[in-house]
Amino acid sequence: MNDKEIIIKKDMFAPAHIDPSKSEKISKPSLNFWQDSWLRVRKNKGAVISLIILGILIIMAFVGPMISPYTYDNQNTKHNNLPPRIQGLENVHWLPFDGTLKRRDGTEYNAYEVRKVDAYYWFGTDNLGRDLFTRTWKGTQVSLFIAFMAALVDMLIGVSYGAVSGYLGGRTDSVMQRIIEVIVGIPNLIIVVLMILILKPGIIPIIIALTITGWTSMARVVRAQVLKYKGQEFVLAAKTLGASDSSIIFKHMIPNMFGIIIINTMFSIPSAIFFEAFLSFIGLGLQEPNASLGTLVNDGFKSMIAFPYQMIIPSIMIALIMICFNLVADGLRDALDPKMRD
Repeated sequence: MNDKEIIIKKDMFAPAHIDPSKSEKISKPSLNFWQDSWLRVRKNKGAVISLIILGILIIMAFVGPMISPYTYDNQNTKHNNLPPRIQGLENVHWLPFDGTLKRRDGTEYNAYEVRKVDAYYWFGTDNLGRDLFTRTWKGTQVSLFIAFMAALVDMLIGVSYGAVSGYLGGRTDSVMQRIIEVIVGIPNLIIVVLMILILKPGIIPIIIALTITGWTSMARVVRAQVLKYKGQEFVLAAKTLGASDSSIIFKHMIPNMFGIIIINTMFSIPSAIFFEAFLSFIGLGLQEPNASLGTLVNDGFKSMIAFPYQMIIPSIMIALIMICFNLVADGLRDALDPKMRD
């Protein structure tokens, strides 16, 4: 220690100079609810990667059939059951794009050279000689369209039904909830199969069949939110100012539920894709020559042992779409939940 005497002077305790103009200055820009939610989503790496993959898949669903020299319904039986072959990758033997197949005895052979085919099929061909690259992206396009339309109709019906039921309450709410319980009590698969058998397989009948029972979960979630908001101050203030019931429901309550609605809609999309694939797999989906991911899996399953690529490629596509949508929905649920804190 230093033995020198420490002298304390009064000027050492002079008050700090405070600029009144900066005393209430906000160092960061203010963010609204959606901007703050987007920042939370960006911190979720799984959700961000899934968004990028989904964006690529959606773009390819529309661009893929255009960049292919073949159409999705063009048949060439001379080129049937050819394996994947891609320019530039055909000489890389450790990749499955060199056009080779295995015989039953385990020996490999180049199907293009044996059959003297001078063409490239990036995902191979099916048993009728149709290009699987074009059919896969066309099937992805159809499956996504069916899923998005089914989810949209579920959202419109479920939100309206649940909001009206919860807001009116009383006997009306009781009757409307009993109707939902009756619909939920009937097995979903039976209703969907009966509707498709009545309407005949097609895009519109599948969408209608998926929406018959799909809206009930959304209606219950929205009803619960309406019951929670019905007694809050902003609703009482709107009533005091003379707002109509429809205005209170659709202009005041539902905008406060956008987060819950978006999350439930995102979870319903992969469910619709899986259900459409299941219907197509059991033969109740789209009919030839139309394609969806379910019909492609069904066609590939018939020759899975000899030509496994015909089933593996659309199966990977279904798995990717479902996993990505679920991860994005999980990320949105965490981001839009007002109780979440960093």
